[in-house]
Amino acid sequence: MRARRFASISAGAAAAVCVAALVVTAGAVAAPLPGGLGPCVGEACPDVYPPVNNGGYAGRDNGINVYVGGDFQVRGAAAEAEGRVVVLGDFDMAKRQGVSAIYNVGIAGVGSRVPPPDGADFLTTGGNVSVAKDQRLLADGGVVRHAGTVTGTVTGKVEKDPDAAKPYLKLRDELRLASQCYARDTVATGKARNDGYRTLFSGDGKSALQVFTVDFDLTAANGGMQGIEFEGIPAGATVLVNLTGAARTINTYTGDPGDADPLNKLRERLLWNFPDATKVKIAGGAQFQGSVLIGEPGSTTTVTVSGVNGRFFTTGTLVHTSEETGGGGQEFHAYPFTGDLPECGGEQPTTPTSPSSSTSTSTTSSSSSTSPTTTSSSPTTSTSSSTTTSSSTSTSTKTSSSSSTTTSTSTTKSSSTTTSSSTTTSSNEPSSSTSPSSSTSSSSSSSTTPGPGVTTVPTPGATTTPGGNGPLASTGTELRGLLTTGLLLLLLGGALVALTLQARRRG
Repeated sequence: MRARRFASISAGAAAAVCVAALVVTAGAVAAPLPGGLGPCVGEACPDVYPPVNNGGYAGRDNGINVYVGGDFQVRGAAAEAEGRVVVLGDFDMAKRQGVSAIYNVGIAGVGSRVPPPDGADFLTTGGNVSVAKDQRLLADGGVVRHAGTVTGTVTGKVEKDPDAAKPYLKLRDELRLASQCYARDTVATGKARNDGYRTLFSGDGKSALQVFTVDFDLTAANGGMQGIEFEGIPAGATVLVNLTGAARTINTYTGDPGDADPLNKLRERLLWNFPDATKVKIAGGAQFQGSVLIGEPGSTTTVTVSGVNGRFFTTGTLVHTSEETGGGGQEFHAYPFTGDLPECGGEQPTTPTSPSSSTSTSTTSSSSSTSPTTTSSSPTTSTSSSTTTSSSTSTSTKTSSSSSTTTSTSTTKSSSTTTSSSTTTSSNEPSSSTSPSSSTSSSSSSSTTPGPGVTTVPTPGATTTPGGNGPLASTGTELRGLLTTGLLLLLLGGALVALTLQARRRG
């Protein structure tokens, strides 16, 4: 009787251990975006992100919200980019006449209201910062760190740093490779169909990673706006949409500021991936939901949609603008990406982090007024809430000045819909075409010496990201530990099975 009882207990324990091993090892196949990009970074991250609003701050996020491997151009009537913005090339602002003359970075009047910490690098550029005459780039409460010159009016703390973008150079090639990997090394689990008035994504209802391969534009037959709908997506699943082809357009009215639209519920685990395109356009009257990855370094992406609610990472050039006709106020809103993506290999970089500090009070406004003081910056300039007209000097003197600036912008989102036509197109299986494998000069090691104002936070046993001062987000990065644990559990389960069989023989 004892032998049989021991055998039953051993069998149950063996089964439990084996199931645990399978669960642990199954969780080891997922990974975040390169460099730990995507999740909120820091100790003040909100548990739940609010809908788009203009209320008080819901938290603080020291992660990169917009990453641009080329140049960042602000045109038309675009309004603001919430969160931290990193540009390897130039930041050039030249909006059209007759519209609001300001563009906000870091803190937005309307958005998730989860800005970077006070004193963080709101804008980092590896090139120049140019602001057209009579226009203003507002970065109040943060730092504009630039490697080149500054021309025009810029508020906030302006710091010259020849190595400003150096910690982020490696990310460009890592994002390019990841974009190709997500498209080439995955198998579609669902189908996408363009019905003209909408594109319907039908998932398989069970996979933790829902993959769709799309070789058509998400537009109506006449190029106008259409709806975007998903079905068959399990709760908690990551959704990866690979849009293949040399040129792709999304023109949609789906996604709203109040999080009432079903698409909004997928936002933080939805990634739109463009691995090949040299020309991308995202347009429409929507609050576009999900994060965006554009992998071709030679690409130009034009964003005219009312709002982008998610991370935006492009290895190429970004043009933030408005349509020639229609409303302005286009915005990037800071929402994280927390999905689990395929493991594509490569080391996660350890890089310097941006300064952070405590939260401050909220601002709500539907207009903005500034009275900046004009100063010129030098390589070690520290200007608080100032405007800079030129920064080509090379002296080491410090200039500090202050001015009263009240900043915040408001935007009006239009959501008019235009749909027509009923053409139907079915998506193909993943394409085997390859995109140009252009190499970049981003091979600099992440062990670079940080520039002024950039601090390295050595955390034993943790890898820090270029976007913040915390450890990598726990979205599948501890692969080695999980696999080792799973293997040990399987061995333990096997030993228990052997003991069970031996006990049964004796009984």
